Amino acid sequence: KGYDATTTREIAASAGCAEGLIHRYFNGKAGLLPALMEYRVSQEVADLAYHIRPARTFEDEYLQLVSWALEHMWKDREFLRVAIPRALLDPGFAQVLRQVGPLQRARAIGQRLKKFRECRDLPEAEFDALVQSVSVIGFMFGFMRPAVLRQDRKTSTRTASAIARLLVRSLSPEEVVVPPAQQAALLLS
Repeated sequence: KGYDATTTREIAASAGCAEGLIHRYFNGKAGLLPALMEYRVSQEVADLAYHIRPARTFEDEYLQLVSWALEHMWKDREFLRVAIPRALLDPGFAQVLRQVGPLQRARAIGQRLKKFRECRDLPEAEFDALVQSVSVIGFMFGFMRPAVLRQDRKTSTRTASAIARLLVRSLSPEEVVVPPAQQAALLLS
């Protein structure tokens, strides 16, 4: 129904609690939405930290993180349909959204990526951009394309994976391919 059309009475009925509790603990809908945002992000970070095993290679880790972000954005699509318009209309909520969502998610993603040489060698600004790219790809192809623009989810996921592979490939050290004749010459010398 959206933020404005939903009453605290309806929220309380759905939650199975007294309406007064929403006002007492959250100061109404205005406090409930940021609390819900904080809860959802803490669940995401816990999921990332405890339920997704770290990969052995940078490429596998990055691709796994992008896949995770795609899935989380899709699962959160109904919440995002409420949160995004609210953030556009309410600067206070936008500030909470900015501080809670992207910052906590970026910290968790950054911790996972920092263990790889490809990431440690990057300047700080580029590392931050790489970390942010996980959420940007997740948001664009896990929420915007399928939920808002109605693009087929499989197509959207394939495109996101291709972008992620391109990014990873640009950061991975190039393998030097030595032709067989040169290999033999090197071995004989």
